[in-house]
Amino acid sequence: MLWACIYLPHLALDGILRRRPTAGPLVLVDGPVNARTIVSANDAARGAGLHVGQRLSAAQALLAQFDALPYDRASVGRWHRFLAAVAYRYSAEVSLLPQAIVLEVSKSMSLFGPWPRLESMVRADFTDLGFRHRMAAAPTAHAAHILTTVSDGQAVLSRDTLRHALQRVPIAKSRLPANAIAALPSMGIRTLGQVMALPRDGLRRRFGAELLAALDRLTGDLPPGLALYRPPDRFDLRIELLHEVENQSALIFPVRRMIDDLAAYLAGRDGGVQRFVLRLEHREGRFTDVPVGLLTPERDGALLFEFTRGRLDHVTLPEPVLALRLIARDLPAFVPAGRDLFDERPAHALPIEQLRERLRARLGDGAVYRLGSTPDPRPERAQRAATQDDGPIEPHPRPTWLLRRPIPLRGGNPIILAGPERVETGWWDGGEVCRDYYVIETSLGQEAWAFCAPDEQTGWMIHGWFA
Repeated sequence: MLWACIYLPHLALDGILRRRPTAGPLVLVDGPVNARTIVSANDAARGAGLHVGQRLSAAQALLAQFDALPYDRASVGRWHRFLAAVAYRYSAEVSLLPQAIVLEVSKSMSLFGPWPRLESMVRADFTDLGFRHRMAAAPTAHAAHILTTVSDGQAVLSRDTLRHALQRVPIAKSRLPANAIAALPSMGIRTLGQVMALPRDGLRRRFGAELLAALDRLTGDLPPGLALYRPPDRFDLRIELLHEVENQSALIFPVRRMIDDLAAYLAGRDGGVQRFVLRLEHREGRFTDVPVGLLTPERDGALLFEFTRGRLDHVTLPEPVLALRLIARDLPAFVPAGRDLFDERPAHALPIEQLRERLRARLGDGAVYRLGSTPDPRPERAQRAATQDDGPIEPHPRPTWLLRRPIPLRGGNPIILAGPERVETGWWDGGEVCRDYYVIETSLGQEAWAFCAPDEQTGWMIHGWFA
């Protein structure tokens, strides 16, 4: 087995910085109201002399202006689970550890390639999402977790070299039971290698079976004992804006970030989304919903953002927006559109599904529709707007532009491409029709649907045009 660990030392701060394109000195504080302490600081704050563990009062005396936000444990938990769902894309065995995510990747390498390539793919995903991280790989989950705290990028690919890699890990970073970490340095034990060299009976008498179990999980002599994570069947993300927003253009950046998060989540589940709601939250619990409905499931972030922005452009904000919430409960399976091996479409041509969604987002739901069929064979009554793909396929070619009434053909004689097709019906309601239809090419090169009445010499009558 091979386990990868993604260590997230700045999870709380990154969750805030990723929605602030530019930020001055910023710290997160925690603790009693009268004794607030800095638990995380961005680069600008550290450059000004602020540091983790510093009292907020001391920081305010040192620096006149900086932002201090409360450390939100619930938000950290949500980001932790969200990133686990992103990692689920690369393995079905994903578990949560303190400030870290571990995943078993030995089976995944047959799909994604050797470890260096898989590592670069995971790093790219987390970097694009705005979360700083460190990574390591080892034959056991707990060993990979420890190695990320020592160095970034270390890979131990076999159990034969695992003990050697753990030899120099300091006790303070060994993640052994707390009582052992506190007592071992006073006994002259400074590294994990020294602990593993001690007699097991003595360790059991001094620290109990918990320490030996932790060592055995490190080396693989015991199973990791981790609960596997499964992504939920819905996506619900909420962010509070830094200030009240009255202009839609100021919502573009946070909406884009939320849509990218949705796309990453869908990639992790190997699924798509067909309907979701962007909720604009106002004062006193009021909100404005912007529904986004697609005809087919999608998961491409750029396309989903374009559809959402098109819907958002048609919304008039009734009052300032304080927060955004993205809710997606309809997450069906995603089936990529197939393409022919010798596809002759231009390189940048859009598939019909994406073009259809883009037009609906820009023009509205009622502006784009598909044609269905009716039991009436008369051309004037044989087409209708279909709400779903429930119409039977026409046995003969039909024009996409059917004229309300036929018009005479002007110009020279046409070229007959197909036909004739006899349409003789309507005797039951007084609207009898008897015509022979042809697919023709006019002298101007246009492709039309025309007929000649079998009992009249009126010439060619055009009833529709082919696109």
